[in-house]
Amino acid sequence: MEKSRPLWDNPLQFVFACISYAVGLGNVWRFPYLCQMYGGGGFLIPYLIMLIVEGMPLLFLELAVGQHMRQGSIGAWKTISPYLSGVGVASVVVSFFLSMYYNVINAWAFWYLFHSFQNPLPWAACPLNSNHTAYIEECEKASSTQYFWYRKTLNISPSIEENGSIQWEQAVCLILAWLTVYLCILRGTESTGKVVYLTASLPYLVLLIYLIKALTLHGAVNGLVYMFTPKLEQLANPKAWINAATQIFFSLGLGFGSLIAFASYNEPNNNCERHAIIVSLINSTTSVFASIVTFSIYGFKATFNYENCLNKVILLLTNAFDLEEGFLTADNLNHMKEQLMANYPNEYVKLLPQIKNCSLEAELDTAVQGTGLAFIVYSEAIKNMEVSQLYSVLYFFMLLMLGIGSMLGNTAAILTPLTDSKFLSTHLPKEVISGIVCFINCIVGLTFTMKAGNYWFDIFNDYAATLSLLLIVLVETIAVCYVYGLRRFEKDLHLMIGHKPSWYWKIMWAFASPLLIISLFIFYITDYILTGTLQYQAWDATQGQLVTKDYPSYALAVIGLLVASSIMCIPLAALAIFIKRRLKREHRSIIA
Repeated sequence: MEKSRPLWDNPLQFVFACISYAVGLGNVWRFPYLCQMYGGGGFLIPYLIMLIVEGMPLLFLELAVGQHMRQGSIGAWKTISPYLSGVGVASVVVSFFLSMYYNVINAWAFWYLFHSFQNPLPWAACPLNSNHTAYIEECEKASSTQYFWYRKTLNISPSIEENGSIQWEQAVCLILAWLTVYLCILRGTESTGKVVYLTASLPYLVLLIYLIKALTLHGAVNGLVYMFTPKLEQLANPKAWINAATQIFFSLGLGFGSLIAFASYNEPNNNCERHAIIVSLINSTTSVFASIVTFSIYGFKATFNYENCLNKVILLLTNAFDLEEGFLTADNLNHMKEQLMANYPNEYVKLLPQIKNCSLEAELDTAVQGTGLAFIVYSEAIKNMEVSQLYSVLYFFMLLMLGIGSMLGNTAAILTPLTDSKFLSTHLPKEVISGIVCFINCIVGLTFTMKAGNYWFDIFNDYAATLSLLLIVLVETIAVCYVYGLRRFEKDLHLMIGHKPSWYWKIMWAFASPLLIISLFIFYITDYILTGTLQYQAWDATQGQLVTKDYPSYALAVIGLLVASSIMCIPLAALAIFIKRRLKREHRSIIA
């Protein structure tokens, strides 16, 4: 007798699992960056349009497929057509790549969390050199937060070609991160269902605390004005629309197979339409909410740096021209600089290289995303807050919750097809299968703890999923609408949710969403071709800044393999099925 499929305890648990998976680090460190780059509040216009045209329809489609087929990605697409089994395999491969490097972020979050209990914070000031006569040169040329990230955390090499050894502190944090994930997924939905309540709700509590604190910070208003002042001319920029579509696509986690896996544990009559709308709206609202917090902190940091810059210029001019203390102020500085230049031209010209051009707008325009925002910009702001240890603990704990929540989805995308396999499930209990997956990922992930590990992390982050996921989701929509049949899918939905899908869903699935994905796919291919030689940012310790370098040939080969290994699963699996069926037919004709 076939063993019954595990189920979520209730529909709320499923919604929390989807929110925990979809609401991740991209909401905190990618969306605010895009707002900053593409017109502040004006970016919300293309973002909301893409949510309606692409986000909600594709999320609903994946949830409906998983719920109806009641299988992981491989089984679900194989049921629709044996020729489509490669779509599920491609999803598993992409999720495997993602899991390998994504948990490294949780390892970094653990590292920063442990160091957040120190007073003062270890990135609050530059350390002294071995003679205790001056600050370490690398730190002086960069900043204390950059030094702590690049030297103390990553101990980064000057280039990808110098791999270096495994950093044992980071390796221990990575093992701890994988042990945490393993304990969360140990018993499938039974354990994951309990954990998601924590990983989905706690980040909101921390964001709320941060919002209350951020709004009281000096200069927070400058950041909010910057965010909510729409630069509508950016609506004419195609990249604003492309990045809005890409953000919606990856933020919801489409194509990885995680949503199909989660939905497969639903009751057959669960209202997945309502849940698709709820999850996509909460995900997008969280991005805006996180941006308000981020821009408040941006404003605080920018104002702090701007005022610090002004004070240094005032001190320099006061000492150089023997002015009375308090004579120069922020309000009269520009006017007095002109007067000093007119009265003492020779002396002023000599000082000119030391006089910085302080600009609040320039500080606010400095756009940072990814690890640069999460581990450098935020830690820079936190160190200047009162009770900085408390806010540091809260922030990195929130990052950890967001990261673990996403990892639950990533691992579900891998484990659900494996535990659905009759061969594996009859020979190995799911605890062992989960353990093997986590162990393999952890061992491979140690690559990212080497001195050049961050460069390999960037390669996986930039190239392991982008093109692959676009192709996977394109094939998914074509498969449902034109292979399985939209009318047939319509009847299935009628049985599941009690009514047929509206014209909106059908138009989006059949025409709008596929055309949008094809446009994105063409854009990325064209962008890669026009870029020419692929480059990366390497840390130069002598200058205390990032420098641009070309990827070596073997790194380019790895990039090619990352893209091809998942994409090629789709045609190769179809070809294998075709050959297998052809051989069977020939065998039958010979016997006949």
